[in-house]
Amino acid sequence: MYSLLIIDDEEKHRGLLARLLAIEGYKISQAGTAQQAWKQLEQEDTDLVICDVKLPDASGVDLIKEIKVKYPQTEIILLTAYGNIPDGVQAIKNGAFDYIVKGDDNDKIIPLLNRAAEKVDLQQKVKRLQSQLNKKYNFDSIIGQSAALQDAIKLAKKVAPTETAVLLTGETGTGKEVFASAIHYNSLRAANPFVALNCSAFSKELLESELFGHKAGAFTGAVKDKKGMIEEAKSGTLFLDEIGEIPLELQAKLLRVLEDGSYYRVGDTKQYKADVRLIAATNRNLLEEINVGHFRSDLYYRIAVFTIELPTLRERVKDIPTLANYYTTQFSAKTNKSITSIAKEAMHALQNHEWRGNVRELKNVIERAVILEDSNTLSINSLPFELQDTASKVSSNGSLSAFHLASVEKLHIQKVLNYTNGNKAEAARLLNIGLATLYRKIEEYQLKS
Repeated sequence: MYSLLIIDDEEKHRGLLARLLAIEGYKISQAGTAQQAWKQLEQEDTDLVICDVKLPDASGVDLIKEIKVKYPQTEIILLTAYGNIPDGVQAIKNGAFDYIVKGDDNDKIIPLLNRAAEKVDLQQKVKRLQSQLNKKYNFDSIIGQSAALQDAIKLAKKVAPTETAVLLTGETGTGKEVFASAIHYNSLRAANPFVALNCSAFSKELLESELFGHKAGAFTGAVKDKKGMIEEAKSGTLFLDEIGEIPLELQAKLLRVLEDGSYYRVGDTKQYKADVRLIAATNRNLLEEINVGHFRSDLYYRIAVFTIELPTLRERVKDIPTLANYYTTQFSAKTNKSITSIAKEAMHALQNHEWRGNVRELKNVIERAVILEDSNTLSINSLPFELQDTASKVSSNGSLSAFHLASVEKLHIQKVLNYTNGNKAEAARLLNIGLATLYRKIEEYQLKS
């Protein structure tokens, strides 16, 4: 039921209109003055307003503008006197949905209100979808509490509201696109497109067309003009995944976009202007790529204004149970199963696996295991053989075998921490590792410090 406020100082006309529209299913409230109208608007959520042009204490045309400023989702229809169409025109300029001449057949107002109600519906749907998007891509939706991950999230939160180019580095499967999406949807460009392109998925010719677009006839198969991703992302964010795979010739063209915002479609002589924020990602060491001549140093310094390194899952062992349980619940629901827990032995195997594919690999392993599992608990037997083999090397109390390199490292770090009486800076110096690395190791091995 839509809530409708009728603002008219003529009580008889207002009452007649109220009775007519109540029959149509609208929830009616009434006001005879602008002051009364404001009280109603503040007390109740109002979807629709019908407002007379002449009120004792205000102009209906001016009141519309004020209402739209404070309640932009409310749709307003103006009642104007016969022969005073300019008021209706001005009302539209002030944000009214439409106007109707007072005294006309009342049947005209019902279709008009129905169309205004449809617009209210559409606005509410857009608002809900935007809310869902914001929730989905909120930084809080990135799963994990490890120090390394939280450090990366803090950096991403700081850079998100700016226009600065961002370079996300890290191994494959660490969640670079998830971070890129979160940065976009928490930026000033959030209402505009987020366009992602995997640069490793195309040949040089196709990648150029995908990035910059092409003109009809530019090459065989180009039967019509095509927008590129740069144009599709107008006023939004362009995410270039695996940017290290872009050929040198295209790197020069991309550099020009970043320097002065100009580019050409393939086969076109017309210059286009770009308005995008760039977020790039790579699992390569671009500085090494520069040294061997595979990547332009000038492009690197354009895209690496703000670099965020995403931690591997091996650096986030503490997060594995949370991630594993999350994906188990997710895939259990998708496959109509009721798996509610993960067996202790299976969890040990997950925590002691190397995870070279990182979070993506973990997600795939859990999906497969959920499909295979027949009970309510995810068991070791549902995991891939290589993880079952890992489990066989784990002792009954969950600790690593004394022959494992990780076990030796854990023991050595603990001895150094004991030697320095818990002084982490001194321990890091003696171990010849960074202090941040030491903190991660302490967290990973659950050491006493």
